[in-house]
Amino acid sequence: MDAGNRDPDADRDPDRTDPLAADPSVAAAVAGDEAAFAQLVQRHQRELQVHCYRMTGSYAESEDLVQETFLRAWRRIDTYAGRSTFRAWLYRIATNACLDALRGRQRRLMPYDVAPPADPDGPPVDGPPHPGVDPFPDHLLAGGDDAEPGAAVVAQETIELAFLAAIQHLPPRQRAAVIMRDVLGWSARETAEQLDVSEPAVKSLLQRARPVLRRHLPAGRDEWQPDEDPDLAERVLLQRYMDAHEQDDVEALAAVLREDVRVSYPPYPMWCDNRDDFIVGSRKFAPPGEVRFVATRANRQPACAIYLRPPGADGFHPVALEVLRVEGGRIAEIVDYGDPALFEAFELPATL
Repeated sequence: MDAGNRDPDADRDPDRTDPLAADPSVAAAVAGDEAAFAQLVQRHQRELQVHCYRMTGSYAESEDLVQETFLRAWRRIDTYAGRSTFRAWLYRIATNACLDALRGRQRRLMPYDVAPPADPDGPPVDGPPHPGVDPFPDHLLAGGDDAEPGAAVVAQETIELAFLAAIQHLPPRQRAAVIMRDVLGWSARETAEQLDVSEPAVKSLLQRARPVLRRHLPAGRDEWQPDEDPDLAERVLLQRYMDAHEQDDVEALAAVLREDVRVSYPPYPMWCDNRDDFIVGSRKFAPPGEVRFVATRANRQPACAIYLRPPGADGFHPVALEVLRVEGGRIAEIVDYGDPALFEAFELPATL
């Protein structure tokens, strides 16, 4: 292949064991066996979707970009010569697909990044919607039984909404460098090859990105370590929060919230930055007895689906999904998504 027309997703790593010789399924796929290729890429589907989600902040786009990755890979399968792992080759294609999709794209920012806090006694917030970071269903974060050995573990601190919202402030190539070095744990050389830049260029990208990221992360979240599943105390806190809403118990609701709780409502430029304003606003939402909550999980965080019974209706219908961030035994942040279409992705009931 002429150097000027070289496939930008071609692999390069002469020091690795030849995957073509080590894995017959890789050799079969490269030889044009479509069934072998489909089985091979399926091993990586979940982790590549998470990668695309981190890059874009969009759950829907992450699904589309994984399919785009597989299409590009199949079209270029003859360029894979085993100089890197097949997984690394797919990551390179997925990263390029994301960079192409993000070119010239408006950043996904949260309401607190684009507007001042709302006045609960003032008029409704007036402003155009701005795309924010989507929630990601927890049931899609677990690796499948046939996941590739060495596949990235999805740690809470690298998938929670606070991290995703912070990383959207970075230009796409800086975003990719942070994900590869600080999240996936790849070496500077591997990251450079993925981005088709020099190792000093990777260092420069990270030097510019990390201070920006720290400014936008909650305090204490500048280091990301794997976390365990939620403990009993967190599940109890979520249940107390849902019960307080359903029973219209103001004191019980106040007891589970931090005084400085931040509550936002993407994609609308509306948010509040304290417990009292949130409670005042939430009591206007529905009469007591007309709302129901169902526990779920999103972004390795506690979450709940909200159902409302319209006047004259027999059942409760989806209205919003809330994702909670817990600190010190109380709820520190709530992101409220008023999009019932999310319920299908979270495998939640259509009615109660």
